[in-house]
Amino acid sequence: MTKSTKPIYVIGHRNPDTDSICSAIGYAHLKQALGFNAVPARVGKVNAETKYALDYFHVEQPLLLSDLYPRVKDVTLDCKIVVKQHDTLRHLGEVMRGHDLKSVPVTDSKGILVGIVTVSDLAKRYFQELSMQDLSEMRVRYRDIIAATDSKVLVSGNESDFIQGKIRIAAGSIKMIQDTVEKNDIVLVGDRHDETLIDIVDQGISCLIITGNGRVSADVIEAAEAKHIFVLSTPYDTYTVARLINQCVPIRRIMHPDPVCFKPLDLLSDIKGTMEETNYRNYPVLENGRLVGLVSRDNLMLPERDRVILVDHNERGQAVEAIEEAKILEIIDHHRLGGIQTSEPIFTHAEPVGCTATIVANMHWQNDVDIPASIAGLLLSAILSDTVLFKSPTCTPYDKKTAERLAEIAGVDLQEYGMAMLKAGSGIGDMTPAEIAKNDLKEFQIGDYRVIVSQISVMNPKEVMDLEPQLIEAMQNICDKEGFDLSLVMVTDILQEATYLLFTGSPKTLIGEAFKKDASGTHIYLPGVMSRKKQVIPPLSEAVKRIGKKDLGRMAMSYGYV
Repeated sequence: MTKSTKPIYVIGHRNPDTDSICSAIGYAHLKQALGFNAVPARVGKVNAETKYALDYFHVEQPLLLSDLYPRVKDVTLDCKIVVKQHDTLRHLGEVMRGHDLKSVPVTDSKGILVGIVTVSDLAKRYFQELSMQDLSEMRVRYRDIIAATDSKVLVSGNESDFIQGKIRIAAGSIKMIQDTVEKNDIVLVGDRHDETLIDIVDQGISCLIITGNGRVSADVIEAAEAKHIFVLSTPYDTYTVARLINQCVPIRRIMHPDPVCFKPLDLLSDIKGTMEETNYRNYPVLENGRLVGLVSRDNLMLPERDRVILVDHNERGQAVEAIEEAKILEIIDHHRLGGIQTSEPIFTHAEPVGCTATIVANMHWQNDVDIPASIAGLLLSAILSDTVLFKSPTCTPYDKKTAERLAEIAGVDLQEYGMAMLKAGSGIGDMTPAEIAKNDLKEFQIGDYRVIVSQISVMNPKEVMDLEPQLIEAMQNICDKEGFDLSLVMVTDILQEATYLLFTGSPKTLIGEAFKKDASGTHIYLPGVMSRKKQVIPPLSEAVKRIGKKDLGRMAMSYGYV
């Protein structure tokens, strides 16, 4: 049993936008080209704009990861060795000895798990061998005995029949044998006179086993054939044969049926209690009823951490849940540094450009890695989205030059495709107020305040602003449930290059101070504002620096905001 190699997840921020998704796909492609087992991932639902880009360039959505908490799949051992429930204990012993195993899963003929058997189960069976077993209770077949004792069949019968009697050793006088042997028994006999063997056959036994390759006359064979009795000849001595026959018992007779099982996605924290209560060494792991591996109690304390590369974010509040449980390998981003801590130095590539995809595309070219048309199309989509077709103040000449080169590789008209993509993502469709309030949501720590800022870019802002009361209610619910101080939603008008900034929470004076607007209502209009990163977060951060918390409170009272 060996542990499979874990992938490196390339993953964007929560509530992903087009850049977060497409840069994850693009950077995973680069890492794959460089020889790494990289898998693109996402931490939320794909929005309409991103879906348009993925569908246009025929690329599947990245793997959805809800969190990075250690799960059973992270400590599951590959289980290539199993035994069948009808296999014999001798076969089980050979498997355990040959592969140095302490326990082995047991399946039926269709491969469905039916139990698990351990070394201790075999040990218990060993002590039971001190007395001869009634094989009729064990459903042992004649063919099992023939195979286990390496016997030559001198007189044959139906080898698939189940044995009905007990194992007897023909010792002592013929009278003692006659008093001991019963109908349908299996009798083990060494080198005996023909008369004795014929007398034993006449007892109505089902099988005569001649041990030590003893002599068998034609008369004995004839008598056995007349009564339809098996006659076997084995090279082993009588004591060895008796033990080998006891090992013909099928595994299902000693296995643990209905063992405690886990699923790959079970949390390790959830299964520890079960392990402490049951205290087995290994537990089967099932997926859709099929055995996919084993989880060992010994390995539970040291799970291999997930390895991740963060793209388009570097703040803990924006990262996938339980990011602290993972090992961060790299960060590729175009935002401010947000304070994620790592246990060791890592590779970080951050540039003041309009889009992470700009960085990812150029890293391909810097490493002499060709970008396929589909990947180029996605990276182009991310740049067009983040820069709002180059209208955002975050856009740089570097972004535009990169986009033009990507458009050529992707084989699309930059302006025509850009407008079609933005239009596809500009309507709210059947989005609920709660979904709009969380669209492309990012969390920031601004001074002493936990602030969330969502953004939705539309051609017609009226359809969103008509829902203002419901939106404000949804935003307030987020603050109340998740402990945020302020919730902001940017309704960005793509055509007019302006934003309606909706807000709720406190202190509202922070909004007024940052944008020099009357913030006594629930929204303000910001002409020319399109970028959260460059035109919303910096003014809020500067406002906090200018005004202390107490001053904000006094201003709130004087303006009647609270």
